[in-house]
Amino acid sequence: MEAAGINCDQIRNKERRLIFDSETQPYEFILAKGPDVTTFLERGAADIGIVGSDILTENQSSQYELLNLDIGKCQFVLASTKEFDPDAPKRKIIGTKYPLITKRYFDNLGQDVEIIKIEGSVELAPLTGLADAIVDITETGTTIRENHLKIFDYLDKVSTRLVVNRMSLKQHPEAIFDFVDRIKKVVNERKEEEVG
Repeated sequence: MEAAGINCDQIRNKERRLIFDSETQPYEFILAKGPDVTTFLERGAADIGIVGSDILTENQSSQYELLNLDIGKCQFVLASTKEFDPDAPKRKIIGTKYPLITKRYFDNLGQDVEIIKIEGSVELAPLTGLADAIVDITETGTTIRENHLKIFDYLDKVSTRLVVNRMSLKQHPEAIFDFVDRIKKVVNERKEEEVG
């Protein structure tokens, strides 16, 4: 946002505050956990949200995804101990923070699995025998490797997205598109720098 000319000084010096009114711009910033961003958008408490595509998919967000910010890139993986056999005919138990995404993945494979929702360190599930395998997101695979797990399959890619509340877009199209265009220009410039 700073590269787009948006003053973020208040956010940089946030201390424990969660809401910031800009004195120089027509923006109010709200800091929220990823899963809550979609709730704020759905309920009209926020006009624009920045959140991972993993959360948008898992929460089945119905708001407008206007821009892939091309940051926070990760990938969903199926991982387990070396002994895991993904083709074994038995019904598997899968640990994950993402039950909907996991169910869709295994449905596409034609496999019926039991899914256990885990909020913390998902990697513990196959190590402790709680689950046969996990579906989780990883950026580099380091945590998976350091816990002696192996990646068996790569699922969807994940990145950070800019999402807009549908009603807000109808009520404030100029202000929202101005904001989005400013951010989009920065995203495109960074892509060009990476290529060049």
